[in-house]
Amino acid sequence: MRIPKVSGWKWSARRIIFISAGVLLLLLFWLSLPSPLFRDPYTTVVYDRQWGLLGARIAADGQWRFPERDSIPEKFRHCLLQFEDRHFYRHPGVNPGSLVRAMRQNIRAGKIVSGGSTLTMQTIRLARKGKPRTVAEKCIEMWLALRLEAGFSKNAILGLYASHAPFGGNVVGLDAASWRYFGRPPEELSWAEVALLAVLPNAPSAIHPGRNRYLLLVKRNKLLEHMQEAGIIDGMTCRLACEEPLPLHPLPLPDLARHLVGYLHRLKGGEQYHTTIDAALQARVIEAARRHQRALDANQVFNAAVIVISLQTREVLAYLGNTADPARPAHSPEVDLIRASRSTGSILKPFLYTAMMDAGELLPGMLVPDIPSHFSGFSPKNFSLAYDGAVPASQALSRSLNVPAVYLLKQYGVQPFYDLLKKLGMRTLTRPASHYGLSLILGGAETTLWDISAMYMNLARTTEVYAANYRDYRGVQEGRIKLLFRGTPSRAIGMESLSSSPPSYSAAAAWLTMQAMLDVNRPEEEEGWRSFASSRLVAWKTGTSFGFRDAWAVGMTEDYLVGVWAGNATGEGRPGLTGVTAASPLMFEVFRLLPSTGRRFPEPYDELVTVPVCQQSGYRASVHCPETDSIAICLPGANSPSCPYHKLIHLDETGNFRVHAGCYPAGKIKTSPWFLLPPSWAAYYRMRNPLYHELPPWLPGCSGDETRPMQFIYPVANQKVFIPTGIDGQPGEVVFEAAHQVPSKTIYWHLNDEYAGFTKDIHKMSLQPPAGVNTITLVDEDGNRETVRIESK
Repeated sequence: MRIPKVSGWKWSARRIIFISAGVLLLLLFWLSLPSPLFRDPYTTVVYDRQWGLLGARIAADGQWRFPERDSIPEKFRHCLLQFEDRHFYRHPGVNPGSLVRAMRQNIRAGKIVSGGSTLTMQTIRLARKGKPRTVAEKCIEMWLALRLEAGFSKNAILGLYASHAPFGGNVVGLDAASWRYFGRPPEELSWAEVALLAVLPNAPSAIHPGRNRYLLLVKRNKLLEHMQEAGIIDGMTCRLACEEPLPLHPLPLPDLARHLVGYLHRLKGGEQYHTTIDAALQARVIEAARRHQRALDANQVFNAAVIVISLQTREVLAYLGNTADPARPAHSPEVDLIRASRSTGSILKPFLYTAMMDAGELLPGMLVPDIPSHFSGFSPKNFSLAYDGAVPASQALSRSLNVPAVYLLKQYGVQPFYDLLKKLGMRTLTRPASHYGLSLILGGAETTLWDISAMYMNLARTTEVYAANYRDYRGVQEGRIKLLFRGTPSRAIGMESLSSSPPSYSAAAAWLTMQAMLDVNRPEEEEGWRSFASSRLVAWKTGTSFGFRDAWAVGMTEDYLVGVWAGNATGEGRPGLTGVTAASPLMFEVFRLLPSTGRRFPEPYDELVTVPVCQQSGYRASVHCPETDSIAICLPGANSPSCPYHKLIHLDETGNFRVHAGCYPAGKIKTSPWFLLPPSWAAYYRMRNPLYHELPPWLPGCSGDETRPMQFIYPVANQKVFIPTGIDGQPGEVVFEAAHQVPSKTIYWHLNDEYAGFTKDIHKMSLQPPAGVNTITLVDEDGNRETVRIESK
């Protein structure tokens, strides 16, 4: 019979239709919940290392709405459930009993006085903001509440509600309310305070701390009494909580690191950032900077910035982007000067010193020229406008002398130094090395306090990395500065140092550089620090840019780095704005805020070799050096040149005259080593070093074969000389300078073979060369000649 077969076919079709409809309904149910449920913009929130609030930036819609939390504090959970939904953990999102009770209340009142909504339904209503309270909308809320319960845990739903509930005014969410009304995180609130926050979302537009305070107090105390009845709190706790006053008005949020908060907000707003900042130290640094700023204000210097880094962990402990008063907008208080590019001044010199020590091109005491100099139109000058003639390299660094630094850079090479700086993480070198030239070492480039602090951090940490990893330390990558703990949005990498390569120099070179930096003269208030056993050892360096626009100071102990910049954000220079006077006092004051362990930078013994060096020249001792010292240097330095300035000379038996075997009995000749610098060096060196002796004169009747007793200081061969124009419009004169091994000798000056005058002792002559190529000739009283060709313009 076929009828059953047909019926079976129809039944199968119906079954398929029912199953399909069920699957479709289930799919519709599952997909009905928006993802994410809330699309509101969030406040950018920045916390310190202990999860204390450093600062925040309001959300794009003008609300204080902190990022969502996945759980809520236990006290608030008890208060919220007791007030809003006591059966929260027993219903699937909809509570029929509450709906029936609400219906009865509404019928009796003749209007809607209760909605019967569960916390889950209220969470849905918050997500569907602005919808009318109708029966249809209530059905939609119930549908979505069931779906929310199906996909989220109860605690997650509580977190969503607490994060988006209104708390009056433009305060949204538990965290924002806790900080705005009580100035503390929710976890630290009292029972009275959490009870207040639990009742606020019920009618935030009608009742909040700024309006209808009596009604709010009644609601809060009534909730506390219910909690006592439920056995959640005891009677004493309830009575004490009811006595607590309500907050008077919303409080301003903490703003301890406004420039850091602003930067992170611009990077990616609406996120929660957990930083390495120590809030207590940050507050003390701010206070110290404010005191220091008052002194700077007297010189119309209105801005400074400070960064503190732990060298052991590489974590930023304090970040003060600008000391300017926000109430004085003319002084650019919103500029983050830790990240702003500023002229480097002398702050890069230690890296050149380290590189040359590491390459074996320099020893700590090696003499470097310090004389008036001219390099293709570039004429560096020392800050003091004085010259030593020649100075040990370590002193040139500790005294921050400019001319020796330029000579060292010329020797090392601009391109190699440029490449090194980029490798070390100096990200502001955006032009080729040829653009900067020799001025690169004296402020011809710009950098940021962030980058320069990262570079100094890795310099100081090199010896620590060596001590921890011994011979394998070269394979350890240079560390990045840490500002954010893991789990914070990765887009904040913009705050990181980009240096991630193995160490760019040996631990020995870094250690020797740190030793030289320990000898930098401290500011006046730090004088005599060596006399106190409690004084901490600080290796530090200052920098001052051209025109007194930027003052730098970076210092390091074994545990901490403190970097300071001072100046005007507008770029205006001020007299006396130097690294020593404007930046270093604040740096040392910040160091006094930090704990001192008394540890020293570990000495990398296996990378150092002890060699004899000449006491006077600092070069490796030659056989002619009469006095030597043994010092530790980098291994490559063992192959550096021997002393070129000690020469053997022959003297008569009195030792007062030079002689040779052709004019004096060989048996009576005395041979003596003599320290002899080039004439241009010696002219200035002898003024600083009274024990420097010139060569004795030749014994009458003897003549030597020595060459170049004279030397031009200015100009040098083939130099272009610019002739000044006087106020009358006529060409002016140019002062030329020379040096003689025997300053008392008379030098006769000739311009283009025409006699121009003579000098004695101080060999400077004013000349007026015509435009074009000119020849200047010097002839001393002994007939020695020195000639230079120049091009005058």
